[in-house]
Amino acid sequence: SAAKEYAARNITANVVAPGFIATDMTKDLPNIDEYLKAIALRRMGKAEDIAAAVKFLALDTDYITGQVLEVDGGMII
Repeated sequence: SAAKEYAARNITANVVAPGFIATDMTKDLPNIDEYLKAIALRRMGKAEDIAAAVKFLALDTDYITGQVLEVDGGMII
């Protein structure tokens, strides 16, 4: 709804939806190997992966709006 609301003002609205990212918050997850089996790339992402997605949406996308960019290593496929 934000994308529709702001489109008339030439403002885009997109979302980055991260999967498991290697941080202090995820380092002690129990049964981490089970989670990794569900990720196509078989590894956690890095903070830099999220930063790259945000940079892409911020710099190169004046005709992309209302989208959710999953940055999850293929976990949802």
